Amino acid sequence: MDLFIRYVKQRTRVIAVSLLFVCVFAAFFMMYHIPVLAAVYPALICLCVGLIMLIVDFLRIRKKHILLSRIRDMADVIAGTFPVVSGIEDEDYQQVIKLLSKEYTDFETVTSRRYSDMIDYYTVWAHQIKTPIASMRLHIQNEDSELSRKMSSDLLRIEQYVEMVLTFLRLDSDTSDYVIKEYDLDSIIKSAVKKYASDFIERKLKLEYEPVELRVITDEKWLSFVIEQILSNALKYTTSGSITISLKHRNVLSIKDTGMGIAPEDLPRIFDKGYTGYNGRVDSKASGIGLYLCKRICTNLGHVIRAESIVDKGTEVLIEFSQKRLFTE
Repeated sequence: MDLFIRYVKQRTRVIAVSLLFVCVFAAFFMMYHIPVLAAVYPALICLCVGLIMLIVDFLRIRKKHILLSRIRDMADVIAGTFPVVSGIEDEDYQQVIKLLSKEYTDFETVTSRRYSDMIDYYTVWAHQIKTPIASMRLHIQNEDSELSRKMSSDLLRIEQYVEMVLTFLRLDSDTSDYVIKEYDLDSIIKSAVKKYASDFIERKLKLEYEPVELRVITDEKWLSFVIEQILSNALKYTTSGSITISLKHRNVLSIKDTGMGIAPEDLPRIFDKGYTGYNGRVDSKASGIGLYLCKRICTNLGHVIRAESIVDKGTEVLIEFSQKRLFTE
């Protein structure tokens, strides 16, 4: 129906001119006192013929519209599927479309190649930079001083940023390395907590954690990144108090801190790419990428992540795990 209304609007000028001609003829018939029936019969015949022509033309336009809609929805425009040209303008339009399609394909090929090269470069870079990081850690691990502890903490941050780069690169990879099976959630949490143990000690923050005793369907490596990122944020924005890890409800993991909290206007957007909000303005080093990656990873794994917060009271990040089980045939 919408297409027919658009068609009528497109043909408004033709219909108006036709009606004008009818009015002109009717006026002349009246001026010369010609019988009305002599004008009505030809007018009805012309009206019927005009309606038939209008319907035929609409069906032709509708057929072309459907075909062009299919072509528009395709990834690549295939020239052989164009409707048969019915005039000079149609032929010109098809030539222009073919030219634009070729230019777009060439541009897409070049862009894809450049993107692939960039991904390869940063992947190699991220792996290569791990070597000097490991070497620096070996040099300071036998020392127990304030400087060595500070350097160890900084190295942990660098490792976290490198891992963030690798995660960002792998996220949209055509070949993902997900290993989905049932894991013990406590072992993943303990591994993440152990990684940040020195930060808890240095910041004199209390960790409140009791085993959650829950097995979840997930990928260990990717979920570890999510939990580590949440703990990192909690440590970054909590200057005193505690960080609590617990099970909220039967399948919801809660990581709660007593930090500066998140402003109400920022809370709905903290998982958006590049969004830092008020906290990001306070901490100029914030990138707004960490929580975005957490959201993307949880979505890919079938988990739901959300946050609740009160300014100057703290933030609670909740990860809800699916209750679906794995069955082997």
